[in-house]
Amino acid sequence: MDNLSKDWLTQGLIDFEYKKYVLMAYLQKVRSSFDRVELYPFMADLVFHYRNLLTLKENKSLIRESFPKELSLEDFKKLELSYRQMIEDDGVMTELESIIDFALPQIKGSLQEGSVIYEFVESKCEISPVGVTPLYAKEGYLFVTQPPEKETNIYRYQISIFERSQEQLRSLNTEFIERVEKNTINTYENLKLKLIRKFRDLPNPAAYLILAKMKFPFTETLMPVAKRLFVKHISQAA
Repeated sequence: MDNLSKDWLTQGLIDFEYKKYVLMAYLQKVRSSFDRVELYPFMADLVFHYRNLLTLKENKSLIRESFPKELSLEDFKKLELSYRQMIEDDGVMTELESIIDFALPQIKGSLQEGSVIYEFVESKCEISPVGVTPLYAKEGYLFVTQPPEKETNIYRYQISIFERSQEQLRSLNTEFIERVEKNTINTYENLKLKLIRKFRDLPNPAAYLILAKMKFPFTETLMPVAKRLFVKHISQAA
């Protein structure tokens, strides 16, 4: 099982042993991924499922609302009665509560394992400006590289700020431009100058280098961690 359905709790058979098997098979995949130091997409999935289960535990009425409801009219007529009986069955609700109580610490344990890896990867990443950084740094270029620094992945980035619940949040959008060979001629400063000449709409861009001191899986680990670290860096500098 590569992923855990968003409605895995109420999908199919509502049985503790069956749901336990489904969850543990999924978490085994997660641990195998973490053993390879591959954090994503499992890390984001774990956060979603953990928060979802906490919400359901705190508000039991949401459990009823989480049952699948996308039925055709004909199917709805056939299943309406049995469906109503199922969600009103105290035995079913008790079983779901038992599944939730079992699942929460299991998912939390995997989350903590992933968090340790995440923090380690983050600690091995350094951010530094390339050339002179302009006052406006919400748009520019990212150079992301790791040992042995033979090539550099270049991205164009844009940071957006939006408010939610009286809190300012930042989102980072990146667009891959190219992967270039790193050598004595293609220094980071020279790469920035080439980008300025190529993309005239950014005549005075900000540019940052994110350098990992160790080699990690690029797509599954380094890039997601680097992006979050960069948003944090920009937020602190603002």
